[in-house]
Amino acid sequence: MPHLAEYAGLFAAAFLSATIFPFQSEAVLFAMLVADHYSWWLLILVASVGNILGSIVNWYLGRFFAHFEDRRWFPVKRKQMARAEAWYHRYGRWTLLLSWLPVVGDPLTIVAGVLREPLRVFVPLVALAKTGRYLAVAALSLGWV
Repeated sequence: MPHLAEYAGLFAAAFLSATIFPFQSEAVLFAMLVADHYSWWLLILVASVGNILGSIVNWYLGRFFAHFEDRRWFPVKRKQMARAEAWYHRYGRWTLLLSWLPVVGDPLTIVAGVLREPLRVFVPLVALAKTGRYLAVAALSLGWV
């Protein structure tokens, strides 16, 4: 497969940008789309799968770290966690459609894990949000809009 390393780099950028690491997968995707020697649909697929898998890692981290929230070293204070939980309970699982947003999207996926949102609900909502964002980037970069 030609350009395997580049697609792998996009996957890694998308995966890491869905976690707590500060990556901008949209910039990588945009650059690859305007380079015009990659398949646009494959770029969107690779970025989406990487980003969705990164969000699933966040979900598992939320499930795992919830056991340690009473410890002093825990990175999120109880007050912050209570605010996030209240917000999630108030607006419901549909807030996962905002998981594509910078800054608030990644914590939403962690909170969903802490609150034990079922994966069968979590994955489709996050997949819709993440793929929609990459489709929007493609539409803008390829002049579809």
